[in-house]
Amino acid sequence: MKYSLIRLALFVPLLVLFSFLEVGILLAAVFAGLIAFAISYLFFQKQRDAATASLHERFSGRAKPIRTAGEVEDADAEDTLVDANPDITVRSEIPRTEAPRTEIPRTEAPSKEETPRKDA
Repeated sequence: MKYSLIRLALFVPLLVLFSFLEVGILLAAVFAGLIAFAISYLFFQKQRDAATASLHERFSGRAKPIRTAGEVEDADAEDTLVDANPDITVRSEIPRTEAPRTEIPRTEAPSKEETPRKDA
């Protein structure tokens, strides 16, 4: 992030400078980009290496996944329910052939009227 901000801070003033020189907006952008790249490449090696290491870590597969606030909230709620009910098993994946259940499990025992009869 820091390296990108440095390059942007170099690019914008150069773009304004070349715009004042009236070389055309496209050429001003190309010149500003090339000069900003050259300056950042020559003088900001430490920041460039840190940015490269950060990107490598992020995309190597070893980094922790980034979760949204809603996902974190859902995970915390699930953890609380699992801790409160140790007899419940949570499956991490739902088979594709089976739709997710929307029913709320019953917590009380069924009455005698609801108990299935055995006619054997």
